[in-house]
Amino acid sequence: MSEGRDVMKQLDGKVALVTGAGSGIGRATAMLLAAEGAAVVATDINADAVGTTVDEIRASGGRAVAFTGDVASPDDVRASVELAVATFGGLHLAVNNAGIVGPLGRPEDIDIDAYRRVIDVNLNSVFYGLKFEIPAIRASGGGAIVNTSSVAGLAGLDNALGYTTTKHGVVGMTKSAALAYASEGIRINTVNPGYVDTPLLGYLDDAAMAELATQHPMGRLATADEVAQVILFLLSGRSGFVTGAQYVVDGGYIAQ
Repeated sequence: MSEGRDVMKQLDGKVALVTGAGSGIGRATAMLLAAEGAAVVATDINADAVGTTVDEIRASGGRAVAFTGDVASPDDVRASVELAVATFGGLHLAVNNAGIVGPLGRPEDIDIDAYRRVIDVNLNSVFYGLKFEIPAIRASGGGAIVNTSSVAGLAGLDNALGYTTTKHGVVGMTKSAALAYASEGIRINTVNPGYVDTPLLGYLDDAAMAELATQHPMGRLATADEVAQVILFLLSGRSGFVTGAQYVVDGGYIAQ
């Protein structure tokens, strides 16, 4: 390429929506997609956190807008998609990433309302995302969606029934939706991280974090940026024949 000509980025001309973009994987993903040329709608329930993400994207020369809302609300999810279309003219890419750990313990010890909340935030929100994102992506000529699952979507965690249930559900939902839209130019996949060093694990002390690291054959936790790189691949044209797949980013956790 000759000097003076701009280098094409992977997502030039694309519009992306990322949920849970105020911290962790969502924040890293929003930053990376913007760096690769996408205009980003960053959503989060925490207005200050998502505002910081958008400020950093803009400071780096990217395009982004913040949306504050609850992914467990269908109205909020619809409004975030409408914001993408109104602000940037369409929607091509989406990352349904927002999630919570939810209640821990054995089934008999789990509070019913807390269980319902983790189902709403981690699983029902993905359905709402697909429901409202897909028509907008179709209208924009097609694109791709990544839903954040987990190694807990492929194996059980004995003390996190609600979380494990939702992440298995995200895998099944993704497979079904991928089949439904495979012929329409809309690809849908999951990323399945192992334990990631993000605020989601903020309830653990240093000893517990160290113990989690030993559960991965690579001997450490993932970084949010490492997961974001896989999400970028799944959204980009480099994965053009990939749909209905689960991409594990776990340092060998599931291979054991």
